[in-house]
Amino acid sequence: MSAWQSWIGRTQQSHDRVDAGLCARWLATLDREGPADGTIPQGLHWCLCVPDSATSALGLDGHPLRDESAEGFLPPVPLPRRMWASSKVEFARPMLIGAGVSRKSTIVSVSEKTGSSGHLVFVDIGHETSCDGEVAVRETQTVVYRAALAAGAPIVPPPAGNAHLDLSDWRTSKMVVPSETLLFRFSALTFNSHRIHYDLPYATRVEGYRGLVVHGPLTATLLLDLAQAELGDNALKSFSFRGLSPAICGEPLHLAMRGAEQAMELAAFAGDGRQVMAAKASV
Repeated sequence: MSAWQSWIGRTQQSHDRVDAGLCARWLATLDREGPADGTIPQGLHWCLCVPDSATSALGLDGHPLRDESAEGFLPPVPLPRRMWASSKVEFARPMLIGAGVSRKSTIVSVSEKTGSSGHLVFVDIGHETSCDGEVAVRETQTVVYRAALAAGAPIVPPPAGNAHLDLSDWRTSKMVVPSETLLFRFSALTFNSHRIHYDLPYATRVEGYRGLVVHGPLTATLLLDLAQAELGDNALKSFSFRGLSPAICGEPLHLAMRGAEQAMELAAFAGDGRQVMAAKASV
């Protein structure tokens, strides 16, 4: 952990604009209509101020190459596999179409752990996104770095079983089947070129997944969409999610929500009952 202490507290500033075309493409991707008051749907902030590294600056996995210089923002963790593990989001105010956006990102912490899957490095990044000078979204994002796939390692997740999925305890539920087209569109919206989402041979042979992987923030977006359908636009004050297991493209994904408005629980499950994501929200 001491090797990364010099990166803690580093900041990066980026700028963007809430474009009407971007909002329209987001809504089209999710097959839904947007707010009628000129605001954007919650979750669209993940499409703003995205990294814009040149194609020549991308690594084998499609992510930007690690910057070994002292000026780099993210620490140059040598572990080759990485994923967006979780986020805690506070929606301070709705964002307006056409508004200028700025985002300040700060490295909050870097920690190392050894688990059943080997050596792991967790990087917490604090994002503060402002719209026309006023803070609109605060988020703490956790990125995890992992070692290369070991020879003979089992595929992840394991082959789907036949367990029964019982959602009778959840007040609202919905089933979707994420398609290659949906994954492609979400990658395009977020300018995410990680190959596990579109390159099947890479996803299966290099990273050891059973198929193309549904983006963690896409699953989170589908949960936000479930909440919006019941509660209305821009209703949430807070939303946090944690990935538990990969969701695989082309397989049923069950979304569910329950609880009181100040302590709502949301979840995504695979068809065999395996929990893919756990989330919490408040109105």
